[in-house]
Amino acid sequence: MEIGRAQRAAALLLFVFAAQCFLAVAHQPLNERDYQYARCGREMWEKPSPLSGYFTSCGNLHDGTFAYRAAGLPLTIERIVAGEPTGASAWESRHVLHSVHLLLHLPFIAFGLWLGGALWWVARRIYGNRGGFFALALYCFSPAMLRACLRPNNEILAAWGLFGLVYTAIGVAHAMQSPPRRWLPRIALLTLALGLTATAHIATAFVGLLLALGFMLYLAEYRRPVVMQVLLIACLGAFVILFASYAFNADAFSYMLEGAAARVWFSLAEAHRLFTSLPNAGATIAAATALIFYALHRRARYFGNTAPLLAALLLLPLQATGVRAQPWLWALPFVFVFTGGVFADLFESPQRRRFEWLALAILLVQAALCLVSLPLLTPA
Repeated sequence: MEIGRAQRAAALLLFVFAAQCFLAVAHQPLNERDYQYARCGREMWEKPSPLSGYFTSCGNLHDGTFAYRAAGLPLTIERIVAGEPTGASAWESRHVLHSVHLLLHLPFIAFGLWLGGALWWVARRIYGNRGGFFALALYCFSPAMLRACLRPNNEILAAWGLFGLVYTAIGVAHAMQSPPRRWLPRIALLTLALGLTATAHIATAFVGLLLALGFMLYLAEYRRPVVMQVLLIACLGAFVILFASYAFNADAFSYMLEGAAARVWFSLAEAHRLFTSLPNAGATIAAATALIFYALHRRARYFGNTAPLLAALLLLPLQATGVRAQPWLWALPFVFVFTGGVFADLFESPQRRRFEWLALAILLVQAALCLVSLPLLTPA
């Protein structure tokens, strides 16, 4: 595949995103919660819990296994490559493991970069270069997205999985207009996306499944009777992936099913706090401008813009009540895609020069606010 100017420019933006992450991580110490993720994640990969009746020494987890496994895997691999025993805890071996600080954070920064790359690919494919780059720039200078990559957590993984799930479902619906032999790779990818999303947050998987069903029924047209069969196959495969993430431990898996991980309610408090905070001022102005133009101009109300808007409107008011979760963070990639799409339309309007200057000003303000707030991003 030829790497053109657009790909190099996107790589540069993602490099800036990664540089901000590494700079913030370099100035934050590891805490007990970081080691807890690493220790219990390594137990999942290396050995069963030493505590009888529990999946790991963290107990029977109910907030998703993905972050634990992501945090523990690089440390386990490092021990294996170094030829050292894998039984010691992460806390006990913190002076033995090399670059433990980097290894512990690397998976979450990598998933943040992966999500940014996926966002750019989707937005550029739908809206063209300028819409794609505007969406990616908002993402790369989003303090909320940066903060999600700075500690082991399930939120960036859930956001990554949900975004992939929704747009893979849309891709499957489009593929269903072609011969069935072309469906299988995308259905397999849909199954994987749903399963990995469920291992991060089961509530995210349910929301993603609801969005996938709605978008697929809308797009599939004459293939609509097949949509439920495709989603049933994806759900069965996702169930196997979710069960495998608990090492096929029936007790630990049943604890997750019997818990409150899937419970959600509605509240605009977090969304209000996000969009009224000063570090997000540029993105807020961009999203508000896009929403106004979408409401006033019919030419902006097509599926490419409507789909991410509906996803964002569904996610922003959600509030997890059973486990610690941030559904508003899952919504942000869709907000950025929607904003990039509407601004791509503005760039084609008779007043395009004014909107190009507005977009540039918004990005400069957002980048400046993000860089100024970078020392404050490290969570306590």
